[in-house]
Amino acid sequence: MGKKRKHVETVTEIPKQEDKEVVVEEEAKHNNETHSGPIFRNKEKVLVTCSRRINFRYRHLMLNLVSLLPHCKKENKVESKAALNELVELRSCSSCLFFESRKETDLYLWMAKCPTGPSVKFIVNAVHTMEELKLTGNHLTNSRPLLTFSTSFGKDAHWRLLKEMITQIFGTPKDYRRTKPYYDHVFAFSIVDDHIWFRNYQISCSHTEADKIDREGLDKMTLVEVGPRFCLNPIKVFGGSFGGQTLYENPFYVSPNQIRSLDKKKKAGKYAKKVKAKIRRKMQELSKPMEEDEFADTWQDQ
Repeated sequence: MGKKRKHVETVTEIPKQEDKEVVVEEEAKHNNETHSGPIFRNKEKVLVTCSRRINFRYRHLMLNLVSLLPHCKKENKVESKAALNELVELRSCSSCLFFESRKETDLYLWMAKCPTGPSVKFIVNAVHTMEELKLTGNHLTNSRPLLTFSTSFGKDAHWRLLKEMITQIFGTPKDYRRTKPYYDHVFAFSIVDDHIWFRNYQISCSHTEADKIDREGLDKMTLVEVGPRFCLNPIKVFGGSFGGQTLYENPFYVSPNQIRSLDKKKKAGKYAKKVKAKIRRKMQELSKPMEEDEFADTWQDQ
C-alpha cells in the first residue's frame, strides 16, 4: 500500500478589527471627495386623472400626455378635486395633472404640487391630438425629452414660477426605471399673447456611417413635429394645492360663459333688427298707400 499524504491544515488570516476600521475610513474619505454634498435623486412622479363627463377629444389628449410622460401614473375618473391630495399621497406621487371638463365643451387643466402647493389653473384651447394631426414625426416611447422655453418666461415672477412647475412635472427623472437613457424629442413651451403654446418635436438626423454627426453638429439635425398640440391660458395661481391664497390672477381672462352670452346677444340683436325692419316696412306701406290702378279690373270681366 502507498503512503498516506499528510493532511496540511490551511490557516486563513482573519483581518483584525483595526484593519476593517481603516478600510471603512478610506472608503468614507473617497466618497466625501467625490461627492462634496448630499446626493440628490429625483423621485418625481405625476398622477394624471380627469373628471367625469369628459369629452372624447379631451380624453384622447390626456392619453397622449400619458404616453409622453413615462414617470406618470394614470388614475380612474374622479368626481371632484376635493379628494385629490389624498389620492396623490396613496399613489406615492408628488405632482398632479387634473383635466376638469365643464358643460362637455370647456376643458380646464389643474397643475399642482401636492400636498403643499403651489397650483395653477389653466383653460385649454386649440386642442389637436396625435390621431387628428397624423404628422410624420415619430420617436421612441419612454425616452427622455429636452425641455425648451422661450425667453418670455424670465420676464415676470408668475412666468418664472410656471416655468419651474412645468420643468418639474414634464421633466422625466434621469434614473427612472421605465425611461431610456437618451434624448430623441423636444418639448417646446413658448409664450404668445400671454398664452403658453405646447409642441412636441422629434430630433431627426442621419445614422449612416458616412454621415456621422459630431456632438456640436446641431446644424445637421432637424426637428419633425410629432404632436399633440394645445394652448394653455393661465387663470389663477394658488399658494396651496388645488386652492388657497391667490398669488396671481390673469386680468385679461374672459370666461367661456361670458363669450357664449355675448354671442347670444349678437344673434338676438340680429333677430330684433329683422323684426324692427318688418314693422318699419308695414308702417311705411300704411303711411304711403299705393294709388289705385284704373285698368286693374279690365280683364277680370272677360
